[in-house]
Amino acid sequence: MSNALVPMNANEARAGDHGELIQLVSFNLDNEEYGVDVLKVREIIRMPSITRVPNTPHYVEGVINLRGKVIPIINMRRRFGLVEVEYDKQTRIMVMDVEGELMGFIVDAVSEVIRISSSEIQPSPAVVTSGIDQECIAGVINQAERLLVLLDLQKMFSQDERQLFSTM
Repeated sequence: MSNALVPMNANEARAGDHGELIQLVSFNLDNEEYGVDVLKVREIIRMPSITRVPNTPHYVEGVINLRGKVIPIINMRRRFGLVEVEYDKQTRIMVMDVEGELMGFIVDAVSEVIRISSSEIQPSPAVVTSGIDQECIAGVINQAERLLVLLDLQKMFSQDERQLFSTM
């Protein structure tokens, strides 16, 4: 009997029927769950000391030195106009690639890597989450009791903002 016709696993078999298989890193922010493409995430780190930088947008926490590279740190709660809370042992910085630039995003907690089929991504309703610009939302994933908002990092910042980050 040949193994050539047998799928590698059940997820791959289902993905073939319903679209491309996508992996997302899910994280929490203000009791909501979000996801970003796992290929954009370079690493997830605990909160280091952050150096403040004057004359930056209000949501820029500062910069960190990560193995010799200066990385701007974005406070996601401030960026989305959410109530700020104290950092705790769950708080993480997700270092991500945004159009070739490494940036750190402070999130309340990182949950897991999930696999979904691209066909599970639905367009976002007109009002999904307060404070988040609609153009930043690539879609929503509704899985049983779980609603996950998929973020588009490229649309989160204007060209001027990205230019500012690249000079930090």
